[in-house]
Amino acid sequence: MQELERITARRSELDALAEELAKRLREVQAEREELAVAERVLNRLAEQDRAAAAVAPVPARVAGRAVLLIPHRSESPDESALPGDYRKILAIVRAVGGPVQVKGVGEELGLEVTVRGKLDPLRAKLTKLADRGWLHKRPDGRFTARR
Repeated sequence: MQELERITARRSELDALAEELAKRLREVQAEREELAVAERVLNRLAEQDRAAAAVAPVPARVAGRAVLLIPHRSESPDESALPGDYRKILAIVRAVGGPVQVKGVGEELGLEVTVRGKLDPLRAKLTKLADRGWLHKRPDGRFTARR
């Protein structure tokens, strides 16, 4: 009889251990699935970053912050080197065909042109484009597209 009791006790211990191991296995499998999904997402994001880096201008650091460089216009200007918002500004100035004021470009971009100071960042962008040869800044403060 003692042998039978020991066998029964051992079977109970093994059943409890099997339940514990099955539970642990389910937890491990769930974690592995989560890690596999995270790995796929990170790979996708890395691919997108690589694709964006291939077409994005080279960032520079000014006062510890990353800023985008606006390249100087060369003999064969490639507008794809400009960031998207600068390309939009350049397209608006070119579409007008003549001199434009900052206020007119701001209206085209949907900015609040009546609020004081809202056009200052746009003015700085237009000036930067003019300084780098993409636009011409006239003495009266208006901008025209370079031919």
